[in-house]
Amino acid sequence: MPLDQPSIGVCLDQTGSKSILLVGINAKYIHASFGLRYLYANLQELQDQASIVEFDINQRIVDIAERILSHAPDIVGIGVYIWNVSQVRHLVQLLKKIRPTIQIVLGGPEVSYETASQKWLNGVDFVLTGEADLTFRQLCRDLISGSQVVTGNRPQIIHSPTPTLSEIQLPYDQYNDDDVSNRIIYVEASRGCPFTCEFCLSSLDVPVRAFELDCFMQSMKALFDRGVRHFKFVDRTFNLNIKTGSTILQSFLELYEPGLFLHFEMIPDRLPEALRGLIQKFPKGSVQFEIGIQTFNDEVSNNISRRQNLDKTRDNIRFLRQETGVHLHVDLIAGLPGEDLESFGHGFNQLIELNPHEIQIGILKRLRGTPIVRHDQVFNMVYDENPPYEILKNEHLGFEDLQRIKRFARYWDLVGNSGNFIGTVPLIWSTTQDPFDAFMAFSDWLYGTTGNRHGIALTKLVAYVFQYLTEQMRLDPQPVAETLWTDYQRTGRSDQPICLRPYLEATVQQSANQAASKNQTPKRQRMHQD
Repeated sequence: MPLDQPSIGVCLDQTGSKSILLVGINAKYIHASFGLRYLYANLQELQDQASIVEFDINQRIVDIAERILSHAPDIVGIGVYIWNVSQVRHLVQLLKKIRPTIQIVLGGPEVSYETASQKWLNGVDFVLTGEADLTFRQLCRDLISGSQVVTGNRPQIIHSPTPTLSEIQLPYDQYNDDDVSNRIIYVEASRGCPFTCEFCLSSLDVPVRAFELDCFMQSMKALFDRGVRHFKFVDRTFNLNIKTGSTILQSFLELYEPGLFLHFEMIPDRLPEALRGLIQKFPKGSVQFEIGIQTFNDEVSNNISRRQNLDKTRDNIRFLRQETGVHLHVDLIAGLPGEDLESFGHGFNQLIELNPHEIQIGILKRLRGTPIVRHDQVFNMVYDENPPYEILKNEHLGFEDLQRIKRFARYWDLVGNSGNFIGTVPLIWSTTQDPFDAFMAFSDWLYGTTGNRHGIALTKLVAYVFQYLTEQMRLDPQPVAETLWTDYQRTGRSDQPICLRPYLEATVQQSANQAASKNQTPKRQRMHQD
């Protein structure tokens, strides 16, 4: 049977066989559960008894439970992740109270490790750890045949052996028309990661394994022919295998048409000439690289078992920024063992000099199963026990420091990463050689003025930035207003913010707005284009 529309349709049990419902609770509607589509694609003869329903974390759990039970499933499989574990915990409780005989199977990173310490799992029947593409199918077969039974000793833990990728049926046919039209399409050419970064679950993976490349690219071509233009690769190391990376890039170059957008995660210090030449051929804004720097401090890198050639990393970022049209999204992590505020700020300043389009500032999380816990005593690492398990303090950063960095990260996303203040944001550090300290001062002032990290409308944010630059930094209001107005128009808006009106002529650049509306690059990336 074809895959149901998300959250729509009922899988009826016409034959007396047990029915299977795969449930996704996503962070946002636009996210499509990649893992559930793998499970469905590999059910083989059980597909006729199965369907997928998807929700998001903003929906009421009692409503989700109602929708699930309306399908009258016998087996419910749910993927559990850091963003939905609280909701799944509540959902499991409701389902078991309303229909105790329903068989609940959980999988995913949140339940693959430290299961014994999660008492709420006693309310489910089975937990599948690891890559369960094939294990889930076998469990369902056993439950349907009666060879596997639900016992009173719950949960029953089933450890999934690492599957050979050639055994796995690819899931791309399971993206339906609604997914193609409205959702992010996730793809992967490989699994695993060669690195051992202690904060990351990928460090626990077996070495990198690749799907058969010809078959994979045929699937990509089929998605393209169905209208998919945005492909998000979830491979941890797109550029690890140069032949594979080159083949993927060349194949998409041959398919290219305006609107194509490719997202890759890349190893920052590995970019040979073969890849450089291909990357240069892509039009501006059609490719995005997510580059995990995490830290520029060698001692901190050693603490977390991260191998990284920083000189090559800097050279690669300069090349990509200056000689290609790739959109660069670069990550730093605050709270790593051994890194203080000064060291973190030094890393941020290095990225400002390298000038990527976006600098994503993350807060260290203590993910279940990761070896980062070995530093707890030496560095006095203290984490929130609730998702997303962010660090609260450590030996080098107090609670107040980390709270300031969290606000810094939020405001940087609004001002620095959004693309709404491309020309204006450098004014914040125009009187100093230290962009980190300068933006931290702005962040402290903005929080002191508004008391908010969220819910600041763009027009209000423009007014706050103007106020800070002209009153706190005492910059000339005329050029500040003109710069802000130029930035504001890049958003496609023509209304003049009240704070800028005394300094502007009452004109609107319609041609610039029209040009922006014709650009098919995703909006956030488009905002950073010259």
